[in-house]
Amino acid sequence: MAKSHGKKFVDIVDMARKQVQECTIEDMIRRRDAGDRFLLIDVREESEYAAGRIPGAIHIGKGVIERDIEEKVPDPATPLVLYCGGGYRSALAALNLKLMGYTSVISMDGGFRGWNDRGLEVDRSPKS
Repeated sequence: MAKSHGKKFVDIVDMARKQVQECTIEDMIRRRDAGDRFLLIDVREESEYAAGRIPGAIHIGKGVIERDIEEKVPDPATPLVLYCGGGYRSALAALNLKLMGYTSVISMDGGFRGWNDRGLEVDRSPKS
């Protein structure tokens, strides 16, 4: 079930969405299946990531992504697809990465909830 969000939060997400590229879950699957190379980044909280994630995703939480991205992804031209629970936090994170000079950042609308709702594969293996 989608979380209810406050109006001011939704307003800043809407502003971010106007400034970043978004894709659907189906777009991401098509790109992956076509062999497109991109880094899939889960920006949810550590506990959310630990409970289950899209296979192949790495975790860089929204709370630390601006701090850690340069170390984990030093090339700002690296294609990145970000996702969160539904597409709000990933849009905000994508905008910040764009402002930091990352040139190929996409936020996946629908996020993990949409992925899970479609019955797609979920990685639930323990992560250390």
